Amino acid sequence: MALVPDTATKLIAARLDVAVEAGAGAGAFIPDDAFDAVGVKVITHAADLMKDADAVLKVQAPMRTEVELLREGAVLISFLQPSTQGDIVRALASRGVTAFSLELLPRISRAQSMDALSSQASAAGYKAVLMAAARIGKLFPMMMTAAGTVAPTRVLVMGAGVAGLQAIATARRLGAVVSAYDVRPAVKEEVQSLGATFIELPLETQEGEGGYAREQSEEFLRKQRQLIGEHIAKSDVVITTAAVPGRKAPLLVTGEMVKGMRPGSVIVDLAAETGGNVELTEAGKEVDVGGVTIIGTRNIPSTMPLTTSQLYARNVANLLLHLVKDGAIALDFADEITKGACVTHGGEIVNERAKQMAGAA
Repeated sequence: MALVPDTATKLIAARLDVAVEAGAGAGAFIPDDAFDAVGVKVITHAADLMKDADAVLKVQAPMRTEVELLREGAVLISFLQPSTQGDIVRALASRGVTAFSLELLPRISRAQSMDALSSQASAAGYKAVLMAAARIGKLFPMMMTAAGTVAPTRVLVMGAGVAGLQAIATARRLGAVVSAYDVRPAVKEEVQSLGATFIELPLETQEGEGGYAREQSEEFLRKQRQLIGEHIAKSDVVITTAAVPGRKAPLLVTGEMVKGMRPGSVIVDLAAETGGNVELTEAGKEVDVGGVTIIGTRNIPSTMPLTTSQLYARNVANLLLHLVKDGAIALDFADEITKGACVTHGGEIVNERAKQMAGAA
């Protein structure tokens, strides 16, 4: 949900007229009455809501039919995913919509309060461990019982960004023995501070802009897969979190690696929506490969809708308020945040990264 009552009050205080589609908050346990109580107009039909709006706030990229409802010059804020939604990006440009994609926000201190990638990744990393624990068929912690000692579950987290670090912390709280791998050696101390073992492979560093891992070459990924395979085979749970914002997820775990894991093992692929880190992942599905469960759930943050809606709505409201002056949209493309996150404006795709991705879609 891109709007909650608390953020709506901030928008209203900024002299904006705020409206929401009836029933939009039901899945996040936010009734229409809660919006009405803070002065938000509840509109029955989405079409009526969108056709007159100066700014539209969404979670996912709009459908093609929704693009047609947006008026020329309107502002859209959402996760656009231009690498997989090229047709929608081009349609937004043709419609004359000024669209902002949250995954393209620059990694600067001024944009931290708008960083929806981080807020949602933290939630996803937490939930991924709970999903694995519910499927693994064994206890996470070591236990001493009268019947003997129960060995702890061994968890491998691939990617130590926001999602990975939260996964590490959650798995450790549940008592698992945790190891982690990342192409950026700089995260080693963070991993170790959470009580996990950092796996070091004899490969060159791959740290990119803003602290994210940069996109790796196929030769690098081939070497990486070859070296990490033995660690995967020893693990009961593998959680993959590797992503390069705005691009297809890198392949980290091959089908052969999956077949080398013990039956009963579990993989949770947090990159399922952007192509998957695991070769055999099926986005939106849970598949069994020789007794190994691969979970490719889409949009894992949506499985915790109340908290993630609160976080996401704050990120979106902060970006919208950044674009507003004296109660109206006032776009300043000399500003690093406005320019960096803008994908379409004035009938064109204006973000070079998005243009390349949308053109290849």
